Amino acid sequence: MTIDEQPSDPATAPARPVALITGVGRSIGIGAGIARQLAASGWDIAFTYWTPYDRRMEWGAEDGAAASIARELEEAGARTAAIEADLTGPDAPIRIFDEAEQRLGPVTALVLSHAESVDSGLLDTTVEAFDRHFAVNTRASWLLIREYGLRFRGQPGSKPGEPGAGVGAGAGRIVALTSDHTVGNLPYGASKGALDRITLAAAHELAHLGVTANVVNPGPVDTGWMNDELRDAIAQGTPLGRLGTPQDTAHLVDFLCSPQGQWVNGQLLKSNGGAAS
Repeated sequence: MTIDEQPSDPATAPARPVALITGVGRSIGIGAGIARQLAASGWDIAFTYWTPYDRRMEWGAEDGAAASIARELEEAGARTAAIEADLTGPDAPIRIFDEAEQRLGPVTALVLSHAESVDSGLLDTTVEAFDRHFAVNTRASWLLIREYGLRFRGQPGSKPGEPGAGVGAGAGRIVALTSDHTVGNLPYGASKGALDRITLAAAHELAHLGVTANVVNPGPVDTGWMNDELRDAIAQGTPLGRLGTPQDTAHLVDFLCSPQGQWVNGQLLKSNGGAAS
């Protein structure tokens, strides 16, 4: 069926699958870029944000960001559910899934783009900061993946790449964003490394559900946290001579969530323009 042949009546149009994306708190962030791309590709979008985190970071909170992002996604044809959630709480993942399902329906794709990220090294990291990084980046990610696995109701053994199968058909998707940065950023890098292991385990332990799980390292993406000196240094150290963008990451996540991405599973993929670690 071509685009021109798609049903014009919303009542007869195929249902859009639901993607749950965490960490969509700012309009220039990677999470927002992924949400826009998936909405344009035919997904309905539930997303989480946590304003107090942005408020205590140097870039500050963006007033009205969640509502603005939701409007953009709706203009692209998506139903949306913006969910404010503090991921330091172990009960947050259950509440997030409950609200996403009540408002949009079962979740087909889970994209983890949230992060606690406060620079500190081996000697100056506090126990409180270390625990908060692992609570958000590692424990919350595990609990979100676990909740997804407990609730997923796709069709095991389905083949979403077969003719007639649309976006999100059949199998499920998990994509987690990671980082290999550790020097001067110990709790962030260490907690993201643990997230990698959890996500790659899901590629095997959830395979019977027809779910794929992959990790994406987007490399250095300027979402407002870089100064001019750092921007220039990173661009010069990247073979393609530029910084990454949220759109770069979004295109890869979009592919992994599509029927064409079904054979990519259990991988840690670098989407960083060839930047050296």
